[in-house]
Amino acid sequence: MGVTASGTSGARFEVPNSALADTVLARLTATYASAADPVRAVSMRAYMKDIAPFLGLTTPERRALSRTVLQDSGRPGEADCTALAVRCWELPEREYHYFAVDYLRRHVKRLSSGFLPVARHLVGTVSWWDTVDALASHVVGGLVAADPGLRTDMDAWIEDGDLWVARTALLHQLRFKDATDTERLFGYCVRQSGHPDFFIRKAIGWCLREYAHTDPQAVRDFVARERGRLAPLSVREALKNSGT
Repeated sequence: MGVTASGTSGARFEVPNSALADTVLARLTATYASAADPVRAVSMRAYMKDIAPFLGLTTPERRALSRTVLQDSGRPGEADCTALAVRCWELPEREYHYFAVDYLRRHVKRLSSGFLPVARHLVGTVSWWDTVDALASHVVGGLVAADPGLRTDMDAWIEDGDLWVARTALLHQLRFKDATDTERLFGYCVRQSGHPDFFIRKAIGWCLREYAHTDPQAVRDFVARERGRLAPLSVREALKNSGT
């Protein structure tokens, strides 16, 4: 039997037992710790505004070590992904969170819509752009693409008091291209256009800029129509790829 956990939204979800997660975590903690660089860890922690301690692993180093950790580890199910991600998030050093994000990105097609409360927990825990943005565009976005019924959850997330959850709703369609739900994309931008936080204003511009690769005229028209509501930062970001 696993344990029942409460996500940051108050939703409860099962954290199952997983032999695969047990094996991978044992390898992971031993392998990462053996390669730690305490001096580099200090500067990495400062760069990330002290959001978490670091082991001091560069991204190429970490991903090379991860390949070693995952060698012959088997193909996970959703229960394995849940157990591994949540348990990685319980470890203090940020590199373990990065490992979990990479793992979920790799196996997102194995996840059902029932994984969304777990994703919500990860987004809302030890939150900063370095994990939230990848979870938004690759994990939450992947779940919504596979089950459009989750769009109504995104309608709730865009109004969430946690800015990182709202940012996730803004960014979850970053990779949708022609499949973008433009009514929601533009509607979400309007609904959060008055938000005072940099990370929301930047996300508004980013999701519009990304969609401009697909339909630059639609983005130009939207910005022209809503320029009075949008923050200057959002407008600048939005128009970078729109041909203006």
